[in-house]
Amino acid sequence: MAMMNPPLPLKSAIISVFDKTGLEPLCKQLNQMGVKLYSTGGTANFLTEKGFNVTPIESVTQFPEMMDGRVKTLHPKVFGGILARRSFCEDIEAAKTHQIPLFDLVIVNLYPFWEHINDTREIQTKFVDIGGPSMLRAAAKNSESVTVLSSPDDYPDFLAHLELHRGTTLDFRERMAGRTFRRTSEYDALIASLWEKESCEIPKSLSFGKLTPLRYGENPHQKAAWGSHQQLWKVLQGKELSYNNLLDAESAVRLNQEFEAPAITIVKHNNPCGVATGNAPLQILFEKALQSDPKSAFGGIVSSNRAIDEATARSMSQLFLEVIVAPSFSQKAKEIFQQKKNLRLIEWATPNFNSIEIRSSLGGWLIQTSDKDSIPAHLKVVTQTNKISDSIRSDLLFAWLVSKHVRSNAIVIAKEGQTQGIGAGQMSRVDAVEIALEKAKGKTQGSVLASDAFFPFRDNIDLLKNSGIEAIIQPGGSQRDAEVIEACNELGIAMVFTGTRHFRH
Repeated sequence: MAMMNPPLPLKSAIISVFDKTGLEPLCKQLNQMGVKLYSTGGTANFLTEKGFNVTPIESVTQFPEMMDGRVKTLHPKVFGGILARRSFCEDIEAAKTHQIPLFDLVIVNLYPFWEHINDTREIQTKFVDIGGPSMLRAAAKNSESVTVLSSPDDYPDFLAHLELHRGTTLDFRERMAGRTFRRTSEYDALIASLWEKESCEIPKSLSFGKLTPLRYGENPHQKAAWGSHQQLWKVLQGKELSYNNLLDAESAVRLNQEFEAPAITIVKHNNPCGVATGNAPLQILFEKALQSDPKSAFGGIVSSNRAIDEATARSMSQLFLEVIVAPSFSQKAKEIFQQKKNLRLIEWATPNFNSIEIRSSLGGWLIQTSDKDSIPAHLKVVTQTNKISDSIRSDLLFAWLVSKHVRSNAIVIAKEGQTQGIGAGQMSRVDAVEIALEKAKGKTQGSVLASDAFFPFRDNIDLLKNSGIEAIIQPGGSQRDAEVIEACNELGIAMVFTGTRHFRH
């Protein structure tokens, strides 16, 4: 019995690619099959140099390339050859009348706009592809008759399919068309999201870029991927990164970037369990961060905003860690870490974070601008104890910055640039205070406390009796602020309001 949709033979192909990866072996196969090759500009030159017989597209259009190559394929004889429906007699007659060659295969990939995200608008504009997306969309629309390859990633599937069928099946053509529409839509969405930011903080379109599959999601039964248009970090060693590793690494690096001085952050389950900063050797800062909660740090993620040296590497290697992120690692440090085969080392010299945050909700998306507020412009002292030394003020700001990166409800106890205890992710702020005090285990004398949001009742303050905590920093704004302030007055604790909340859910 004959197939309802037998494979279509390939007689001619139009090729116009920026990325020439894998093009030569692909064209060798096409050449062996007797496929006539049409091409444009640099691609035609490339194929000619490789010994292929290529028909320049100008000989079809009878029109030269112009305007620095901006105009070369935008012509009825090109698009007619792509869009002509083989099952429509009128289309085939029109092609014959106007001497339009029929293109069975379209091989096109796009100018790499994604490589120029940080460049000027003038440079970016040069990499906005017009003819490429147009040809791809035309070919994808006509998948009943035309095969489209929109990335070198498609070539292996295509060659394997050709070997089996000596042509392309409708199922294959439709699959390639789907990939193509996804890629062109992502391409346009990237440009839109980048350029639209000039007039809109939250873009109306989004592009995830190239998706890299991960081993699994938060749990082994969940699938996951990481998507981006550019990868600014590099894995130096260790097994494959997981979904949780990437979440924790982001949290650790974001917190570290709050500090100009050297800083170390240890994160576990997306919460910091130890942070230390100051003008001290990195090894000392790591040990101070670890002292905050050594039990929780086991199996954690560590971030440094300075290069990891040998001494720091030796200290870190004493603890089981999943990931270490730093701008760089000394050769000696790398040699030390190489003894731990499963430990991932990530080099991230200039962390660059998205200006928006995205998560799913009710079958749709929640999008917000990132929380970039850091040091409060004004600290309002609201208690009778209103003399705050420079060292206490410094500790208050340190604790405040850390609390910004702790899951709500968040309480941070700190002293001399070192966290003493952190209470994270509690439904009750009282519970968060109790956990932070428990984690600090008597190290609270002379410390300060930060709360990411206001205290709803004075019972939070009453827990600090005999703790030795000297000052509190919080947003203020509760209906019971007066009661909370009175509780601080009774205990001789200074309190300052920032006027800014830092919820992190």
